[in-house]
Amino acid sequence: MAGESLTLIGFWGSPFALRVKWALELKGIRYQYVEEDLSNKSAMLLQYNPVYKKVPVLVHDGKPLAESLVILEYIDETWEQNPLLSHDPYEKAKARFWSRFVDEKCVPAVMATFSKGGEEQQKAAQEARENLKTLEGGIEGKRYFGGENIGFADIAIGWLGYWVRIVEEIVGINLIDKELMAKLDAWIDDFLELPVIKECMPPRDKLLNHNKAFHKLLTSSST
Repeated sequence: MAGESLTLIGFWGSPFALRVKWALELKGIRYQYVEEDLSNKSAMLLQYNPVYKKVPVLVHDGKPLAESLVILEYIDETWEQNPLLSHDPYEKAKARFWSRFVDEKCVPAVMATFSKGGEEQQKAAQEARENLKTLEGGIEGKRYFGGENIGFADIAIGWLGYWVRIVEEIVGINLIDKELMAKLDAWIDDFLELPVIKECMPPRDKLLNHNKAFHKLLTSSST
């Protein structure tokens, strides 16, 4: 699509913006990246995402799209090379299911483990483990959620392992047991070592320090 304009508004530490970066890179699509200051949101962000005022936002020829899973589907339908979703309706439905399962079940429980304390934190951690164990079932003996190649669900879910390990380090609670969740743990390592995935990842030390500061802010405000 010669002459088209494509801009991604994101934040370096946002896993949801990372999803979009991965999709664009896997498809070999050229785009402009604009880093957003979430503490002082730009006029550009507020113009293109007036409803949620969050990243990521993809602007294609002046038309904005928000919400990372919506953006992933748009990218896959607009640029057909290296498809992310299977053409098989059942496989496509499963990819969507697991992607939403992570956002609706895993993320809230991990976030509660990160932000709560005491009994509430322990309860959230147990819920997170149960949900992550359920998520492991989506691999079903395959190398990736997408089969032998990474697909939509892998891109939607892949950031989680990286962030969970940082949460574990900060709060001192184990969420992904290497023995009880061996398949999920191996998938995380395999996925994160792929060159196109690895190249987009934020530096671990920078992300760790960012989340330590965020954790301190969350826990101090709740006491």
